[in-house]
Amino acid sequence: MCGIAGICHINGPDRVSLNSVKNMIGALCHRGPDEAGVYLDDRVGLGHARLSIIDLSSGTQPIHNEDKSLWIVYNGEVFNYPELKKDLLRKGHRFYTTSDTEVVLHLYEDQGPDCLKQLNGQFAMAIWDAKKKELFLARDRVGIRPLYYTVLNNTVIFASEIKSIFANENISRRIDPIAMDQIFTFWTALTPKDGFQGHI
Repeated sequence: MCGIAGICHINGPDRVSLNSVKNMIGALCHRGPDEAGVYLDDRVGLGHARLSIIDLSSGTQPIHNEDKSLWIVYNGEVFNYPELKKDLLRKGHRFYTTSDTEVVLHLYEDQGPDCLKQLNGQFAMAIWDAKKKELFLARDRVGIRPLYYTVLNNTVIFASEIKSIFANENISRRIDPIAMDQIFTFWTALTPKDGFQGHI
């Protein structure tokens, strides 16, 4: 069980601070005690807390493609990654790890968001396209691997757990009483509620 977190400024001159991403990853250290990694670009910061499962020696994240134009942080497991990797190798993709994370990144490079149709597994991911300046967030269809996000002042803040989002001091930490009533009545908050004011 790894953890991912990050910040992306949609537009504007602000740079993501390394400490902001480190604080978010610090809130996830129980999910990934083996290693932590961060990638920073002008508008984005991606962080990963790693629990080593596949490719114990070289699966450090964030992972990039060959020309470092795409970066990924990922939590999960894709069961059909060996078959996907064979297809990608035939198409000319080159890998520097044996991690399923890198396979997912190359599949995204090859197919874009449609890559999700090929994935058999449980996952949450964030992919940064440094050329297009685009952030892609996704999770498995059932939500086995969680991915929470909020948008505040043209900034997307995301993480595997809400408490990591709360590591950002600008995020409201107020409980939504209507959502809490729904949780105690229906065992879940009804869309668009989520338990907190501000829609995480």
